[in-house]
Amino acid sequence: MDARNFLRLCFLLGLDCFLPVTVQAEEVDEKEKIEALIRHVENLKGASFIRNGKSADAKSAAKFLRGKWNAKEKEIKTADEFIAKVATVSSTTGKPYLIKFSDGREVKCGEYLTGELKK
Repeated sequence: MDARNFLRLCFLLGLDCFLPVTVQAEEVDEKEKIEALIRHVENLKGASFIRNGKSADAKSAAKFLRGKWNAKEKEIKTADEFIAKVATVSSTTGKPYLIKFSDGREVKCGEYLTGELKK
């Protein structure tokens, strides 16, 4: 084997060795982002969450989102997928989840979390 082929082999083997670590780090990073979004919801003071016409407090909403995420964990790899598949609409009725702030303002939960994720 000449030096050029040897270097190619080393490069390919090296890349192959680091690829699983990189993928795992990205998965952990995305899970941390999802957890941060859920904690943000949990800590919204004075906000209520409207799901299928019923209101819930922040802690209940966070518990619900975490449970729905756990149930769909295999199909959710990114924070964007979490928002789209868990935190946007009811899978039962198709109605959007809403956040109602203490000043009376209502926003769609998916849009709100997308904004928070971009921050």
